[in-house]
Amino acid sequence: MLLEGVLLVVQALQLANALDLPAGSCAFEEDTCGFDSVFAFLPWILNEEGHYVYVDTSFARQGEKAVLLSSDLQAEEWNCLRLVYQITTPPGSVSDPSQLNLYVRFEDESFDRLLWSTKEPSDSWLIASLDLQNSSKKFKILIEGVLGQGNTASIALFEIKMTAGYCIECDFEENHLCGFVNRWNPNVNWFVGGGTAKNTHSILPQDHTFRSEHGHYMYVDSVYVKHFQEVAQLISPVTTASMSGCLSFYYQLQQGNDNVFSVYTRDMAGLYEEIWKVDSPGNAAWNLAEVEFSAPYPMEVIFEVAFNGPKGGYVALDDISFSPVHCQNQTGLPFSAVETSCDFEIGLCNFYQDKEGPGWTRVRIKANMYRAGDHTTGTGHYLLANTKFTSQPGYIGRLYGPSLPGNMQYCVRFHYAIFGFLKMSDTLAVYIFEENHVVQEKIWSVLESPRGVWMQAEISFKKPMPTKVVFMSLCKSFWDCGLVALDDITIQLGNCRSPARLSPPPGECTFDQDECAFTQEKRNRSSWHRGRGETPTSYTGPKGDHTTGVGYYMYIEASHMVYGQKAHLLSQPLRGVPGKHCLTFFYHMYGAGTGLLSVYLKREEDSEESLLWRRRGEQSISWLRALVEYSCRRRHQIIFEATRGVSIRSDIAIDDVKLQAGPCAGMEDTTEQSSGYSEDLNEIEY
Repeated sequence: MLLEGVLLVVQALQLANALDLPAGSCAFEEDTCGFDSVFAFLPWILNEEGHYVYVDTSFARQGEKAVLLSSDLQAEEWNCLRLVYQITTPPGSVSDPSQLNLYVRFEDESFDRLLWSTKEPSDSWLIASLDLQNSSKKFKILIEGVLGQGNTASIALFEIKMTAGYCIECDFEENHLCGFVNRWNPNVNWFVGGGTAKNTHSILPQDHTFRSEHGHYMYVDSVYVKHFQEVAQLISPVTTASMSGCLSFYYQLQQGNDNVFSVYTRDMAGLYEEIWKVDSPGNAAWNLAEVEFSAPYPMEVIFEVAFNGPKGGYVALDDISFSPVHCQNQTGLPFSAVETSCDFEIGLCNFYQDKEGPGWTRVRIKANMYRAGDHTTGTGHYLLANTKFTSQPGYIGRLYGPSLPGNMQYCVRFHYAIFGFLKMSDTLAVYIFEENHVVQEKIWSVLESPRGVWMQAEISFKKPMPTKVVFMSLCKSFWDCGLVALDDITIQLGNCRSPARLSPPPGECTFDQDECAFTQEKRNRSSWHRGRGETPTSYTGPKGDHTTGVGYYMYIEASHMVYGQKAHLLSQPLRGVPGKHCLTFFYHMYGAGTGLLSVYLKREEDSEESLLWRRRGEQSISWLRALVEYSCRRRHQIIFEATRGVSIRSDIAIDDVKLQAGPCAGMEDTTEQSSGYSEDLNEIEY
């Protein structure tokens, strides 16, 4: 079922390393190297002649799975996992193709993290390069093949190789070229040089890695260029983990020739950004280039050479490497997302105000039915401007952020809430302050939005000079003053609107896209509903979700239920592991007739659930954070149970559910909202 030509290529790829593969690797020559098929699913079949394992529809049906699980692994350094695979489909279009998924299973987590997924069919082998971040935790690699439609559908794995280093690094000594690919051009392309390959037009004496004629490098030559601005591109694998640091490489180009050598990044929306360009030919030997590189979300690195004619000479490239520290030629201050963010729970962090006086006041409001609390926990601290102590006509309050290095793309996120004000526009604005030029530029201002609701704002910007972000509140007149609240400011590298940000862990759900892996035993008017904005009944329920203020949350609509009626929301089945887990979520219980919200632990094969957490009656007009710590060594589910109260003003909502490995210690809880369950003690702690 698999093409015979594939085997010839794969054999050449495997023979050199088959006998000496690192942990977590396998060439499938004689066995599966500690990768075992999971008994509950289809088995992966080892080809009789070796070279690959496969699953196909000759012995299985559409939709069935085959799961391959590695032995325990550990990666205290950053690693790159490369998977050589093939998905074949029947001739013609297929509406439901086969799918190949790769997960990472950490020893202390009750769920698997999806690292990569594809449905791309091919008539030859393909390479996936996946970054594994360094961790002291033991983990396993889980590879899942799901068969698609057609009687000749198949999935094959030819090689798995885990090596220390980053996937965008390469010395071009291996056949697969580390997953780098040449973008085909009829006239000019990147080729492998060195070794047995000889380029008659421009032979380099030796590569950079081994300083030998037998070493390899990549090169592009202008001899076949026919048009002005012919371009050759060498494209790296897509990054699969957030990284920031110094990208370095060695290059050599023919002096005095008309070519332009540049390096770009490209995100999944196709947006290019130039990060380096050769400014002088350098010497005839290999030249080192270093450039600051940041990939907060998936992106590619593109090495591009543009020729203006057939006498443009050549450009050679070798030894691409990455370091998580800043380049030696970096003169500015390094960027730290931790130092540029603040939730105001402990002071103002690295933010400060005008010397004229405190325009922003750090406040804290206890849970109540009349005034909203902070965004972080519902009972913590936030900043408030234009209070009765500072309100005056023409009043302006400025909050300055820490200095940000220039020539970098930033994403600023924060939450704000507006109270009062007849006209909301410009009551809160964000400016960029260029330190060297003493220039302020407005980059955002509030428009009409729901009052008294925590709203999230996102701003992307890039400036060549060092800058500061300034939050400015304005009280235009005595008759039109109000309150402006500010909380949870984060500044990160990258564009806020990237369409392909790294996927959230499976233990998190904001309900903005869907209900994630949560399920209900039945769905009707009395079930949990996914909603946004205000609930239909007045004087109960939230005005907006917790995540952004305009997103979705899950709630019960009390007007569709009778007193005492219950609705259940069930998590996906979770794997039992030793150690503690911390469940965090936000809940909203506002309304005179509010009933009961409970969280249960349902262990597999047990008929009874164990109570983890419970709140009864009206709690606050704000979203409140709950922390629930528990341990369970058996397969289990988390159940959210909402019970309708005595009147229709009994809507209950939840949002931003997150399950993490480890205890809740360190996640400061400002009220008695935390509970715990220990399987060993089998008791509830309040």
